Amino acid sequence: MLPVPRRESDTGVVTEKKSRTQKPAMWRVILHNDDFTTMEFVIEVLVTVFHKDEAEAHHLMLQVHQTGACLAGVYTREVAETKVDTVERMARAAEYPFLATMEPEGADDRRS
Repeated sequence: MLPVPRRESDTGVVTEKKSRTQKPAMWRVILHNDDFTTMEFVIEVLVTVFHKDEAEAHHLMLQVHQTGACLAGVYTREVAETKVDTVERMARAAEYPFLATMEPEGADDRRS
């Protein structure tokens, strides 16, 4: 077989677009104080749901009690939603009005 002659217009540069994976947006989970939830329950939530050790859980519980709220952790949206839901289910089962909320990281935070 004879080689096919190349024309000048047959050459070109092939470029590949590299897609970059963006880091997922992070969300803060905030625990809020109320007049009914016990300090022991708040510590239990911090230990079981947020995997804090006893000393850190105690410190954060005092922060909730004294300032009205604390930052329990920063997670991807799905994880934060799951943690907020877990806190809500635990509180409801224990008949406490304990509240956990989430907000995008980077929002004004005076709790840290």
